[in-house]
Amino acid sequence: MPHHPVTGSDLRILVLGGTSDARALAGLLDGRASVVSSLAGRVKAPVLPPGEVRIGGFGGVPGLVAYLRSGVDVLVDATHPFAAGMSAHACAAATETGVPLVVLRRPGWTEGPGDDWRRVPSLRAAAGLLPSVGRRVFLTTGRQDVATFADLDLWFLLRSVDPPEPPVPQRLVSILDRGPFTVEGELAVMREHAVDVVVTKDSGGSLTAAKLTAARQRGLPVIVVDRPPLPPGALVVETPGECVAVLEHRYALTEPH
Repeated sequence: MPHHPVTGSDLRILVLGGTSDARALAGLLDGRASVVSSLAGRVKAPVLPPGEVRIGGFGGVPGLVAYLRSGVDVLVDATHPFAAGMSAHACAAATETGVPLVVLRRPGWTEGPGDDWRRVPSLRAAAGLLPSVGRRVFLTTGRQDVATFADLDLWFLLRSVDPPEPPVPQRLVSILDRGPFTVEGELAVMREHAVDVVVTKDSGGSLTAAKLTAARQRGLPVIVVDRPPLPPGALVVETPGECVAVLEHRYALTEPH
């Protein structure tokens, strides 16, 4: 059954994701539509977007379907580029309910002159390659992925918002921090800990890109984990502004206050 069209400030939009882009989108839509931002709840003290916020999962596809049917007109998947499970759930729930889906994904990073990147398809592939590339690892993939590297006999510097849970590598130094980061700050961290290789996901965006510039300046190799593929046929936009433009084109949003 086709979804009933709603326009203007009556438009109810569910934004999935605790990313900076999701927060920016909620800010741009504040006062122009009824927006609910949904955060997974994996970070203990998340930065909250403006407007209504719900924290915690939906209970898989059936739970998200039920939530959409409770009165959501548009679903925006603005989750992290590596939240493949949530993106798959969003696509499945949107298909089942007929609720229009827009996927907000910032562009990935592009290797430039002077960079020494080794692209791999997965975290497990990164762990397999790592011993042949370096011995002192700056691991910036987040605390939930540390277990993939737990069996490696290397030294790790992990940076994450919250502390990691075991299993973790035997030689691990953990620093708690949240972006944005500066090139100067990243250079200082790499020098202080004698880092000789960086491991990152291709998250894109500017908040955490400084480490790539710092690695280039220090001549360090960077193992870059490629993104999982997007759901086939998804309507994809790259910026919060582009997402608002799509919504303006399809629905008569009210003017911003």
